Amino acid sequence: MLSSSLTRLTAPADPARRLVCFPHAGGAASFYRGWARHTDPAVELLAVQYPGRENRCREPLVPTMDPLASAVAEELLALSPLPTVLFGHSMGAAVAYEALLRIERTGATHVTRLCVSGRSPEADVRAAGRTDEEVVEEVTSLGGTNAAVFADPDLREMLLPIIRNDYHLIDGYRRADDAPPLRADVHAFTGDRDARATPRDAEGWRTTTSGSFSLTVFEGDHFYLVPAAERVARTAMDAAPPLPV
Repeated sequence: MLSSSLTRLTAPADPARRLVCFPHAGGAASFYRGWARHTDPAVELLAVQYPGRENRCREPLVPTMDPLASAVAEELLALSPLPTVLFGHSMGAAVAYEALLRIERTGATHVTRLCVSGRSPEADVRAAGRTDEEVVEEVTSLGGTNAAVFADPDLREMLLPIIRNDYHLIDGYRRADDAPPLRADVHAFTGDRDARATPRDAEGWRTTTSGSFSLTVFEGDHFYLVPAAERVARTAMDAAPPLPV
């Protein structure tokens, strides 16, 4: 099994609920650090740290979905079963969805909601790998990484293998046609100017659950959630249902 993938961003003495956040391609757990200011004091805030970055920088990158989602699901199942919301942005939405499929497969019911942001459930799959320049162009066009970062040779050398790995993972990922519907509710989020996940695209998540579905459209592009962090965090946890009796 991979080493710990969970970074604790808040540690309430007696948590009532839990929010687990999954980063985008090339992202890290620190992307969600500021959310600690926007969550209720009784919410335990965790962020997933993918291998090969920040405190896991010495670990090998994971280029395929199954081992990554399975490792995260195993760790989440080992935690106390608080009412839990999973939030994933872009690639993180797919990882969170796959982790939840594995959690629900065990019969666990404490994950009550999946929030999927900036991604369609039926994203295109690229048959061929992207060149480094295509990766840089894609990342900078989405606004996730400042273009100046790639102009610095040292930063480019450090970041590009991580981003290339994540794009390989998500380009090769396809949601299984026979995947069972989730029991958890699904809430889709997107920006009104996100060409990669239009509101119509985000509506596609409705078919992935037997629970309730809702859609919230924010003002902004693919990274609408950066300026709207407080509203997004509070919407993700708003009226999160209690554990089933």
